[in-house]
Amino acid sequence: MLVVQVNEGENIERALKRYKNKFNRTKVVRELRNRKEYVKPTVANRKMKMKAAYINQKFREED
Repeated sequence: MLVVQVNEGENIERALKRYKNKFNRTKVVRELRNRKEYVKPTVANRKMKMKAAYINQKFREED
């Protein structure tokens, strides 16, 4: 459970912003989206390889 201490005199919007940042760092929403539908392992591996090749290509273009 996420807990955000609200300091005395602190704006509620600031506390909500800290809560949202803490929640995003837990990656709960991303995990839920990934589990929404089943992805076969071969498809996941192919996607990871394509992403690695794209990043590698971008890195080589910089040099």
